[in-house]
Amino acid sequence: MNLTGYETLSLEPAGEYVLVAKLNRPEVLNAINTRMGCDLLDLWTRLTATPGATRCVVLTGAGERAFCAGGDLKERDGMTDEAWRAQHELFERGFMALMDCPLPVIAAVNGVAYGGGLETALCCDFIYAARGTRLALSETRLGIMPGGCGTQNLPRAVGERRAKELILTARTFTAEEGHGWGLVNRVCEPGAVLVDALDTARAISENAPLSVRQAKKSIHYGMQTDISTGYRFEIEAYNRLVTTEDRLEGVRAFNEKRRPDFRGR
Repeated sequence: MNLTGYETLSLEPAGEYVLVAKLNRPEVLNAINTRMGCDLLDLWTRLTATPGATRCVVLTGAGERAFCAGGDLKERDGMTDEAWRAQHELFERGFMALMDCPLPVIAAVNGVAYGGGLETALCCDFIYAARGTRLALSETRLGIMPGGCGTQNLPRAVGERRAKELILTARTFTAEEGHGWGLVNRVCEPGAVLVDALDTARAISENAPLSVRQAKKSIHYGMQTDISTGYRFEIEAYNRLVTTEDRLEGVRAFNEKRRPDFRGR
C-alpha cells in the first residue's frame, strides 16, 4: 500500500510484513484532531481492503512524551454542538474501523495515554506499555464520558467493577497497575516498548496470515456471544482454512522439518 499522504501519521515498514504507524503530532502530545481522525479512518479502512504484504501493525506515538493525550481540546474549544457531533461521528467510525481491521494491531504505548488515546489503545488487539506510563479515561472531568468504546473495552479488559471505578473517578493509573489488572500485556523498559512490540509483531507475521486473521476474528466476535454460538463461529472460521495453500504448506513444512513459506493463499 502507499505509505504517504497522511498529515498526522507517520508510516514505516519494519521488514517485509510489519507496519509501524505513528500518531505524529508530538508538539501537542499526539492529540487527535479532525485531520488525524480522517487519517486514522482512512488507514484502517485501507488496511482492511488492501493490506498488501502487511500482516501485522504496531501503533505508537511520535516523540518520547506521549502515545496520545486524547482529543485535541484546543480545536474543540468553541465548537458548536453540531460541529462537535460531526467530529465525534468521524472518530466513532475510526474506532470501529480499527476494531474491525482483520490485521492484528499492537499498541506500543510509549508515553501518556489519556481519554481517546487510551481508548485507541484499547481498540487495538493488545497493549505493550513503557514502565511508569500514565493512563486514564479522564472524560468525566470534562463534562463528557468515554465515547471511543471505552465503556465497552475497559470492562472487558479489567472487569466491570474496576472499570466503573476508573471511569467514574477519572483517575490516572500506571502501566504497572494496568498490567496487574489485565489491561496491559507487557510492561517494557523505557525506550524498549517499540522494540518489544516489533518482536511480537514479527513473530505473528511468521505465522500463516489467513490463520491469524481467522483466529483474531473468531476471538473478537466469539467473545460477544455465548460459548456455544462462539464455537459455531470458530468452526466456520476454521473450515475456511482447510482448502488454503497455506494449510497444505504448513503440514508439509512440519513433516519436512523446515520453516513454512506462507503466502496468504
